[in-house]
Amino acid sequence: MADTGKPSQTATALRKSAVARYLQLAALFRRRIETNEWPIDSRIPTVEELAKECGVANMTIRQALGLLEQEGLIERFRAKGTFVRKSNRRDLWCEVQTDWNGLLMSRDNAHIELLSKETGAKPTDYPSGYSTLAPSYLHLRRRHSREGECFLLADVFIDERLAHKIDAADFTSKTSMRLIADIPGLKIVDARQVLTIGSADPEVSGLLGVPLGDPIAYVQRVAVAEDGTIALVANGIYRGDMVRVEIKLT
Repeated sequence: MADTGKPSQTATALRKSAVARYLQLAALFRRRIETNEWPIDSRIPTVEELAKECGVANMTIRQALGLLEQEGLIERFRAKGTFVRKSNRRDLWCEVQTDWNGLLMSRDNAHIELLSKETGAKPTDYPSGYSTLAPSYLHLRRRHSREGECFLLADVFIDERLAHKIDAADFTSKTSMRLIADIPGLKIVDARQVLTIGSADPEVSGLLGVPLGDPIAYVQRVAVAEDGTIALVANGIYRGDMVRVEIKLT
């Protein structure tokens, strides 16, 4: 391709974002590996070539590649170049289900860690005008992982009038919707799920083990009891590289 002297689309996009450029580039290069644009065992372009393509300094490219090297995705050799060594582990994808039965299913071999437990809490992020909050909630902060890799950070709020009916062992073994669905005598009359895309802030980056600014999927689930009060609010943050939403069209 001829050099027109104009900035590339990649360079233009980098300038428009407030996220540090080396973090943006690391995400871009990860994506190239995931999509097999840079296949495993292939040699990627040189630092100088990438710097010219992206319109940044060589040092910025080295910082981005340094992150990928720390993750074991690439390996750099003096005089030989940089080679792709592995892709992200797509088998750790977490399916975000879109029907009631699917929401009750746990991820196979998932481990749920209870990070904190608080009584007398109230969710601040919930659908306004949708239904009525209960007087108070039990707040659970949980982290889900599989084979040692975290894929979900969740804040679960359960109507405190119902929480005592849940076995404490269930807090580290059941999905948020299953916690509510298994309460004897409780009838859920409405439930909904909303998914939005965002980026990892410093806290999420540390708890999920993802680079700052990486894409994340924010999933909110709400269940309403027969008396019209919100029985559950579950706010989950999924790693963007480990989540998939599949919707069946009928």
